[in-house]
Amino acid sequence: QVQLVESGGGLVQAGDSLRLSCVASGRSLSSYSTGWFRQAPGKEREFVAAASWNGGSTVYADSVKGRFTTSRDNARNTVYLQMNSLKPDDTAVYYCAARPFIGVSTTSSEYKHWGQGTQVTVSS
Repeated sequence: QVQLVESGGGLVQAGDSLRLSCVASGRSLSSYSTGWFRQAPGKEREFVAAASWNGGSTVYADSVKGRFTTSRDNARNTVYLQMNSLKPDDTAVYYCAARPFIGVSTTSSEYKHWGQGTQVTVSS
C-alpha cells in the first residue's frame, strides 16, 4: 500500500510561485505513475498534471501548461509540482495521486492512491 502526503500549499498573491511536494511511503514510487489534481469550492476535481514512472513523459491541463511543471525524484520517493505565475483561478485543494502503471493518465478514476490534499489560495 502506498501512502501519499502533500505539503507546500499556502496563501500567495497573483504572480507568485509555489512548489508542492508529495512524499510517498509504504512502497517505492518507481513502478507508479503519478498525477496532480485539484478541486475548487463548488467544482469537480480536475486534472492538473501527470508524469510517467520515471518522469520522462508528462502531460498538463491546458489551463496550467507553460506555468506548472511536475517532476519526481524516485530516490526520495517524492513528486513535485512547481507552480509559477499563479492566478486566482488556481485556488483549490491540490491532491497527489499514484497508479501502479508506468504510463501517464489524466483520468482520476485510474488512480489508486491519493493524498489528503493541500490548500493553495491565490489572492488578486
